[in-house]
Amino acid sequence: MDVGNAEFDRITDRRNTDSLKYDCAAQRGMPEGLIPLWVADMDFRSPAPVRDALSRVADRGVFGYTVPQDDYYAAVTAWFAERHDYRFPREHIITAPGVVFALAMAVRAFTDEGDGVLIQRPVYYPFTEVITDNNRRLVNSPLRWNANDGRYEPDFEDMERRIAGDDVRLFLLCNPHNPVGRVWTADELRRMGDICARHGCVVVSDEIHCDFTFPGFKHTVFPSIRDEFAQHCVLCTSPSKSFNLAGLQISNIVIANKSLRRAFRDEISKAGYSQPSLPGIVACKAAYGEGGAWLDALKGYLLGNLDFLRDFLRTRIPEIGLIEPEGTYLLWLDMRKLAATRDAARKLIVDGAGLWLDDGSMFGPEGEGFQRVNIACPRAILEQALERLSVAVDGVNVE
Repeated sequence: MDVGNAEFDRITDRRNTDSLKYDCAAQRGMPEGLIPLWVADMDFRSPAPVRDALSRVADRGVFGYTVPQDDYYAAVTAWFAERHDYRFPREHIITAPGVVFALAMAVRAFTDEGDGVLIQRPVYYPFTEVITDNNRRLVNSPLRWNANDGRYEPDFEDMERRIAGDDVRLFLLCNPHNPVGRVWTADELRRMGDICARHGCVVVSDEIHCDFTFPGFKHTVFPSIRDEFAQHCVLCTSPSKSFNLAGLQISNIVIANKSLRRAFRDEISKAGYSQPSLPGIVACKAAYGEGGAWLDALKGYLLGNLDFLRDFLRTRIPEIGLIEPEGTYLLWLDMRKLAATRDAARKLIVDGAGLWLDDGSMFGPEGEGFQRVNIACPRAILEQALERLSVAVDGVNVE
């Protein structure tokens, strides 16, 4: 499948399509007409094989209960074997409607009310929600900023101290990390895994962004490091980020340990969930089976967007610092020189520039003064957004 930049330069009008990204501004307390670069879905059409497969299902016209068959599991396992050198049998896979749903099920399956669950802020905000909404005790081991290397790192000593001292039973790992863009090294993952193993702490590894790494960085699937880790891990995966399928509600949760798998499946049953959606099954098979070339082309386009944004900030808005990403299509911007508080950021970004980004404080207090921006959009939209931001910053500087 030949995929060129024209496919990603195409602007698709998503307004009036019940889009969370484009049609819910008022519901989210935002004015209309903003350029939305916030929620983590892409403005690109999914690969042609996915669209074609869904069209065939629509033409058939029957949408009854559907159960994944051998070809579905073969597509999932082959993708991870070929792309990530991780092999597992189909029996280890449990389908779920989404990774956040799976995180909540893991919290409920492997902890009791009042138990400690560890996260590393600033981190994807549903990590906090699935803990507190289920009456578990949030334990935070903040990521540490390494000024010499210009990146965030785990604080291993603090992590072990908190797991031991707060009787933590579950660790929610974000790998690659959203929003700071780290692709954890095998050594970093090994050290985190060793800490959890010493204290009998189950690791839930959210690897939904595993297919997005920039040149020079390689994703390591956490349970691939050592069988001991696999036996104490719930691996959360989905094609939704890689192929823009979030609305189709499909994820694949891989659990090697039989007792953990049984407990997780029991919790899903208690929630009343059974078969995954027909469109999700069809799209997942097509994406993993025939979407590789499209994904590779997309990653090249995203690298171009990153280069464009980096150069724009350097030459036009040097007050904004880019935390160099190693993976994902979500960039972490240091806005503290311009808008150190949430109110100041809203005045500059929303009122001044007409943009909708994700304020860093939603990822924890460690994110105050930062913004998360989604660059998975046509370059013309990204350029328009940055031009608006530049004009707004110039107005602040003049004042």
